[in-house]
Amino acid sequence: MRIAVIDLGTNTFNLLIADIGAKGHGRIVSDRIPVKLGEGTINSGFISPGPFQRGLDALSRYRELIEKHDVDIIRAFATSAIRSASNGADFVQQAKDKYGIWVEIIDGDREAELIHKGVALAVELQQTPSLIMDIGGGSTEFIICNKQKVFWKKSFQLGAARLLEKFNPEDPISESTRAALRSYIEGSVKELSDAVAEYKPTELIGSSGAFDSFVEMIACEYNTEGLSDEKTEYQIDLNNYKKVSAQTVRSTLAERMQMKGLIPIRVDMIVLSFLFVDFILQQYAIKTFKVSTYSLKEGVIFETFSKLSNN
Repeated sequence: MRIAVIDLGTNTFNLLIADIGAKGHGRIVSDRIPVKLGEGTINSGFISPGPFQRGLDALSRYRELIEKHDVDIIRAFATSAIRSASNGADFVQQAKDKYGIWVEIIDGDREAELIHKGVALAVELQQTPSLIMDIGGGSTEFIICNKQKVFWKKSFQLGAARLLEKFNPEDPISESTRAALRSYIEGSVKELSDAVAEYKPTELIGSSGAFDSFVEMIACEYNTEGLSDEKTEYQIDLNNYKKVSAQTVRSTLAERMQMKGLIPIRVDMIVLSFLFVDFILQQYAIKTFKVSTYSLKEGVIFETFSKLSNN
């Protein structure tokens, strides 16, 4: 069975085409297109004409790839930017009318559920609770779980694109803006703080784009293992992470454009992503840090195969 999963994210649209079976899934195509749906208007709840068309153009390309690879099932999910936009439903309708792609708009709870399913495939979860963090453009999902169960999950409107538009940081970001960002995050995640106090996770597991960049940037700086198709779980040395974070936070946009391991689409948002993760590590006294290369798309594949197997 060949499946195509499209993740219509706020910053990027992602396509994964894979053959699924009892022994897992084999990737055929993995593609990422930087659409920046929320550009300039994410906090006002509207997709402006330029990003709207970029999103449709991305789906046109994905339709061609899907047809080329004889896909049996297409599953497409829209997350924060589309679900919170007044014209999000119009985008979904045009995706269906123009390209025959039925897009399901999912809420934050469902997004967190699928992220957990993907991460659980990639990372060896423990008996003790872990905190999963997935930074998107429009929202950030947190899940507290162990090997057996999910204890708590929630989506927050704290995506990197939202924070970038709200704080419009200087180049480089000032100390006062850093403090304001930290205060804003702290005030926004009270429910997370309560859940952490209750379940006491000591391990952070990051998934999705910013965390992939962390792995690559640390690898380039310290000659550690970079991303590869053969591996889905990476242990992050906290000392190396802190040094790369501090260096990046101090940098200008021009300096980040030259940083090894950092792809162009992330140069404007990576500082806020580092500061967000710094806050989580410090605030909750996290001692272990891992990265999962699986997230929502892989969670959808797992869920789809499970449903097919049970029918």
